Amino acid sequence: MDTEEDDEIGIGCAGGIDVTANRSYNEEETPEGSVGYSITVKGLNGGHSGMDIHKGLGNANKIMNRLLFDAFENFGLQVSEINGGSLRNAIPRESVAKVIVAGMYDEAYVFDMQEIINDIKTEFKTTEPNLTIEIVKCDLPKKVMDLGVQEGIIRSIYAAHNGVYRMSADMEDLVETSNNVARIIIKDGEITIGCLTRSSVETSKFDLANALRSAFELMGCEVEFSGSYPGWTPNSKSEILDVLVGVYEKQNHEKPKVVACHAGLECGILGTNYPDMDMISFGPTIHGAHSPDERASISSAQKFWKFVLEILANIPVK
Repeated sequence: MDTEEDDEIGIGCAGGIDVTANRSYNEEETPEGSVGYSITVKGLNGGHSGMDIHKGLGNANKIMNRLLFDAFENFGLQVSEINGGSLRNAIPRESVAKVIVAGMYDEAYVFDMQEIINDIKTEFKTTEPNLTIEIVKCDLPKKVMDLGVQEGIIRSIYAAHNGVYRMSADMEDLVETSNNVARIIIKDGEITIGCLTRSSVETSKFDLANALRSAFELMGCEVEFSGSYPGWTPNSKSEILDVLVGVYEKQNHEKPKVVACHAGLECGILGTNYPDMDMISFGPTIHGAHSPDERASISSAQKFWKFVLEILANIPVK
């Protein structure tokens, strides 16, 4: 009972794997004559890193890295710390960084950043109308990253794939494989980057995970794969599917949508341990899953409950 639209019946889902990159770095004293800035990316929609990954939504970690990349290339910006994103299964809505630039570049840096901010807002004007990027002066940090490590990590994050990697060749409009660059923490000599890679095809899941691993290992990170869980292969000839379609059509006078989703469901784990089990997924309508805006439709819950009762009354007993 984990499908998020009340007019859908799920028959398949994606598996996933956590990809985590870690490394330590040396901190350096902040050079004299520097100016401190706080950069904040906020106002993004966020959302479910599986179900919403195809919508072209902004990822705060990738947007922040774009700002840092440009400023490092042009003004020698140095990073003191970064805190971006939250849970792996949520598209990052916010990221905050503390940085420094040399005083001689102060005005030029702010002018250049404003041009880039305007470009980014223009790119996301349709999908992210509330995107806000703020660059304000702050207290000068005492320590900054080693420049060699900083350059490597900024380039690695830029290279790390985020979003849809491959669409399904078997089901129309279904994302097969994707990645969410979910969490970035750089502080006190430690770097942690957390991703969630999803796919309904196991080999494709590990293909993308290895691509991410390669990007981060090239700059000296140790990369760990963990929390791997399997997908659920669709069975269009399912007996219980026939029952649910019939009941739904009788109650609602229309056919339900039979779908597979790009998210993890318990059915993937159940199917691995009980390969002969006939399974289906359905549920009430939920909006904003895995975000602070998550909410369930009350009227949909009533529709769902009636559906459950009628299904139980019509499941054949063997």
